[in-house]
Amino acid sequence: MMVKICGITNLDDALAAVEAGASAIGFNFYRESPRYISPTGAAMIGEKIPANVWKVGVFVDELPDTIARIVLEVGLDVAQLHGLSEARGVRIWQAISFLDVTSAALIPDEAEAVLIDSAPNTTTGGTGQTWNWRELPGLQRNIIIAGGLDPDNVRSAIEQTHPWGVDACSRLEKSPGLKDHEKMRKFIHAALHS
Repeated sequence: MMVKICGITNLDDALAAVEAGASAIGFNFYRESPRYISPTGAAMIGEKIPANVWKVGVFVDELPDTIARIVLEVGLDVAQLHGLSEARGVRIWQAISFLDVTSAALIPDEAEAVLIDSAPNTTTGGTGQTWNWRELPGLQRNIIIAGGLDPDNVRSAIEQTHPWGVDACSRLEKSPGLKDHEKMRKFIHAALHS
């Protein structure tokens, strides 16, 4: 089970996520987000993260050249694409709303995984809102479940959807961009242990 902690803005939170067993950490490069981090800040954190923990960049309506520059600058392993973003030369996780999950046109063939979130396409995730996991149709793709996941509901989401991975952000925070380390530990443990 791939477990991603998104919206990392500081080294303490990143190291706590890694110590708790996170498979990936997410850096949000969307300037309008309260969890925005500069590429320089993400690179400084990324240098301290073990190589076996994936560094994922979150991009919203971003141009391929900008994404390519940030991927190199930060040393990202994956580009998580929202909206009209496009990327080349890097692993791609395509984020879509659960409302659009049957629209194959929104999922590029080269996407390694599809992240399904509760947020409609007009927002950028991190809303803390859940969605009806039982309504997830069978997709022949690696699925990452996101949207309102926390230590109390992640096991239920996994049992209902059997995803490749899970992704959490806002429900693991003290305030936007500042993680609650105990909630992160409990979330990761719940995701990894039945």
